[in-house]
Amino acid sequence: MPRFPAAPSHPAVRLHCDANGDMLATRSALHQRGRRQPCPVAASTRSANQGRNLSITPDRSISIGVGKWTCRSRIRGRGTLAVAAVSSDDYLPMRSNEVKNRTSADDIKSLRVITAVKTPYLPDGRFDLEAYDSLINMQIDSGADGVIVGGTTGEGHLMSWDEHIMLIGHTVNCFGTKIKVIGNTGSNSTGEAVHATEQGFAVGMHAALHINPYYGKTSTEGLISHFDDVLPMGPTIIYNVPSRTGQDITPPVIEVVSRHTNLAGVKECVGHERVNCYTEKGITVWSGNDDECHDSRWKYGATGVISVASNLVPGLMRNLMYEGENAVLNEKLLPLMRWLFCQPNPIGLNTALAQLGVARPVFRLPYVPLPREKRVEFVRIVEAIGREHFVGQKEVQILDDDDFVLISRY
Repeated sequence: MPRFPAAPSHPAVRLHCDANGDMLATRSALHQRGRRQPCPVAASTRSANQGRNLSITPDRSISIGVGKWTCRSRIRGRGTLAVAAVSSDDYLPMRSNEVKNRTSADDIKSLRVITAVKTPYLPDGRFDLEAYDSLINMQIDSGADGVIVGGTTGEGHLMSWDEHIMLIGHTVNCFGTKIKVIGNTGSNSTGEAVHATEQGFAVGMHAALHINPYYGKTSTEGLISHFDDVLPMGPTIIYNVPSRTGQDITPPVIEVVSRHTNLAGVKECVGHERVNCYTEKGITVWSGNDDECHDSRWKYGATGVISVASNLVPGLMRNLMYEGENAVLNEKLLPLMRWLFCQPNPIGLNTALAQLGVARPVFRLPYVPLPREKRVEFVRIVEAIGREHFVGQKEVQILDDDDFVLISRY
């Protein structure tokens, strides 16, 4: 699986992508979840090149620069260098607040259908980037405006930060000119959220998604301080889902942080009244509930939806958000939406995508597939809506319990 090299244990190297998608190493430590591991390339060159600018290019060449002079080399094996040329180079390293795809909060406010995209896996638990790219292409082809990468639906909480930032960067580099890429870089640790957001914007994401600190809940003043620290980095969507975090982000908090020009809006899961509360104050809001998004959009002023169901029926979800009130279509989709959340998300979605044949039936634990009777129900739902409206080309299958692979070490 293509991935960023892990940060070295010595705090000499920090990884970014430059404007051409090249990896760039500068001094500083990359904080990450779990144990730090040495980077073969960076570690092998660290002692000789401290204080210099390193860039690792897609053709496996490495550039070591001092001032305007750059020595370009090819990587042989694990970090062995052979000098190829010395050239003049005025390139300066990218700072973490310099975004490859500079986007304003207003650009994000205009998005109506944002898909909280699933992350598919290979049988060994690594990312299945071929399946992932196919999923993103289907979103683009069906008219989705944006994707959330590594959100709850994308199982960002089951990723290392290396995996997380790599996936954001991969999505930007492959699809960033065709769809807005919103990276979930939130955390219940403000320091971790700040650092992850720096890394996300450094690899080019258009906006960040931030949740309030969960489990270790804080005060109202603490919430405001937390968001005040991440908002200066770039366009931001705040995500309120009290059923998961255990704490509501109340309107007074949002009203304070909405004064910041980088607040694009709120993904709100509390309901229509809260949506209406914000829209009356001119605050952009997306429904976080698929089963409420039609009425939130057309009766309560929501801009659109950040959707799970659009992973499966992106074209129909676009119709629901763009083409005016459509109670008939909404009623047709409600059984699917309710089925998706019969158990905690993303269990239903993961099961459905496996049944549709667009993702392998591989689950990172603690998620497990829906039971057989629910899988049978999904087949009936697909038939009722029409297979042609769902992603993929294969016939929907029930699948046997033995078809699913559960991964505990990844």
